[in-house]
Amino acid sequence: MTAATAAHRAIDAVWKIESARLIAALARIVRDVGLAEELAQDALVIALERWPESGVPDNPGAWLMATAKHRAIDLLRRGKLLSRKHEEIGHEVEAQQELAVADIEAAIDDDVGDDLLRLVFTSCHPVLSPEARVALTLRLLGGLTTDEIARAFLVPEPTVAQRIVRAKRTLAEAGVPFEVPRGPELASRLSSVLEVIYLIFNEGYSATTGDDWLRPDLCEDALRLGRILAELAPQEPEVHGLVALMEIQASRTRARVGPSGEPVLLLDQNRAMWDHVLIGRGLAALDRAEKLDGAGGRYALQAAIAACHARARTAEQTDWALIAALYAALAQLTPSPVVELNRAVALGMAFGPEVGLELVDALTSEPSLRHYHLLPSVRADLLAKLGRFDEARVELERAASLTRNARERELLLARAATMAGKKQLS
Repeated sequence: MTAATAAHRAIDAVWKIESARLIAALARIVRDVGLAEELAQDALVIALERWPESGVPDNPGAWLMATAKHRAIDLLRRGKLLSRKHEEIGHEVEAQQELAVADIEAAIDDDVGDDLLRLVFTSCHPVLSPEARVALTLRLLGGLTTDEIARAFLVPEPTVAQRIVRAKRTLAEAGVPFEVPRGPELASRLSSVLEVIYLIFNEGYSATTGDDWLRPDLCEDALRLGRILAELAPQEPEVHGLVALMEIQASRTRARVGPSGEPVLLLDQNRAMWDHVLIGRGLAALDRAEKLDGAGGRYALQAAIAACHARARTAEQTDWALIAALYAALAQLTPSPVVELNRAVALGMAFGPEVGLELVDALTSEPSLRHYHLLPSVRADLLAKLGRFDEARVELERAASLTRNARERELLLARAATMAGKKQLS
């Protein structure tokens, strides 16, 4: 590997980790998420130009922040922020310019604080469509590409790109404040924020593309935002339900990856490697949600399912019948083909593969699952349990062709090869 290639890989990794914090800190100063992202991207371009020659700095995040800060000051001094600062402060041009520069110098170096939370609420503002809120927040908070967002929502990539551009323009034109809402407005905007945070967590928990099965930093960012939300809205049961779900799922992180970075599926995981501190936090959050009469909420139900796995000392002790019942309740609350697919897995484990396969076969004609790799993967598992190894192999190969994650593709192809071996032995 050349030094330039190594530098570019390092830059990509740093950007994934630091971009959200960088954009959030800049947005607090310039009060425009679109402009903040442009300034952050400018810093990234400079890194791409310099780091292959100079090497990656010891603290690359701080380097990007300092570079973006200077870009913001340069922009201000060229007068592009002058009129806005003049309107806000009402001082003479010279006075306002120096004040704005001092503002940026001081504030950009402050601790990030709740900037990420402000960025979430801004990205989820009601002035935007629900689709735009999700796309923009995943872009700004999660550092995801438009392709990754498009795959998450089964829509064309140009559609997502247009949503993001329009969303930033709409926020700027509407003059949306970069702040955490208070009072009644906070409650009315929680639902979309919770959805976005969980989508960010999921991208970290099971990366849709790339060479890594996990992106732990995204999970950590989502957990941090969820915990802050729980403090801001302590009487909202669904906030606690989401935190419970993320804590319990995050507890499996170490066990979900093998020695070579390969995925390890839930039933094959070494449960001794699960983080029992996170499990304890998750169960406590679920208890808070239930005490607030929120046991039937969308996230609380999913947390209850995760808790069934967390409480089982071995895979064989899992209460699959209860899990199937919880998925049935979730399907009633939020009907979804993906929920039905998960219910099929639970039914197959609780009552036999024939029962699960019947439901899965009914989902094969569902348009939204046509390119969803987990549908043929689940079907393959059920077929294998019925001894239909050749059919299972075909399904696993199809699943491998649909996934965009390299690690997952390797796992699916290895399982397909195993099915071929079982066919020969039979």
